[in-house]
This record gives sequence, structure tokens and C-alpha cells, in this order.
Amino acid sequence: MTASLLEQLAPDHAPPPLGWWPLAPGWWGLMGLLLMALALVMWWHQRRQRPSVKRWQRAALRELAQLQTAADNATLARGLQQLLRRCAIARYGRETVAALSGEAWIAFVVRHGGSDWAGDSGRALLRCAYGSDATTPDAPVSPAHRERWLHGARAFVKCARASR
Repeated sequence: MTASLLEQLAPDHAPPPLGWWPLAPGWWGLMGLLLMALALVMWWHQRRQRPSVKRWQRAALRELAQLQTAADNATLARGLQQLLRRCAIARYGRETVAALSGEAWIAFVVRHGGSDWAGDSGRALLRCAYGSDATTPDAPVSPAHRERWLHGARAFVKCARASR
């Protein structure tokens, strides 16, 4: 080669430094995976913070099983009233449930799954829970009433899950 041709060549220079933008496809994929993982963690955390319907239903059914061993009808009736009130407030809200009493409360329970509380059984429960002693002759409570109270309460608690 001749020296004149070599002199005509441009001087050596390094290519420009590589920029960080635009990103390579692998980095885009990694960012997508990180965003999905972040969304999943946020969803899981939010779900854990929310009161679980199944959790309070299991607790209510455990308490109902303990109430079945109540010796007297008044204790059973008061315990059922308190348990179902708490469940109804948790499920339907305080505004809806707090004002209900007497026949309106029994009608609410019947409408939302506790159909065994309709009629004489519900009235006997109210008499027993709020005043009349279950042993008085004018307000006798039969074992059949007790079974209907318990069955109606169990159906009310389980029905709340189905309607959610």
C-alpha cells in the first residue's frame, strides 16, 4: 500500500458511549414483572385488612355452639339476640340494624335467612330474652322452640355469606 492512501484515512476514534435510554427489552420485562408483583402485594394487603365474612361467621358459629349448652331459656334467648345483632351489624351495617326491635327485629331475621324465628317461636324468644321468665305458665318455652331458635340463628349466620 502506498503511504498516500494511508494518510487519507480518518483518524481512529471510539464509538459514542452507549446511552441508558431506550431500554433493552429485558429491562422492560423486568419492570413489568415488578409492577405486577407490587400490585399483587397491595391487593393481598388490602384483602387482609378487610374484615373477612368467613372469619366472623366461623366465630359466630363457634359462639352459637357454646350457646347450645345454656341451661336456661332466658340465657339462651339473650345470647342468641346479642350474637345475631352483632352479626347483623357486621353484615348489614349499624344504620340498618340498630333501630330494629321487637317484631321488626324478628321480621328482619326471618327475611335474611332465619325463617325458623317466624310466628310463635320468635315471639317466645322475645318474651324470654326481654322480660318474661321462661318458666312462667303464660309463656312456656318448649324444647321445640329452643331447637327452632338455634336452627334459625344458624341459618341467619350462614345466609349472610350466601348473600354477600
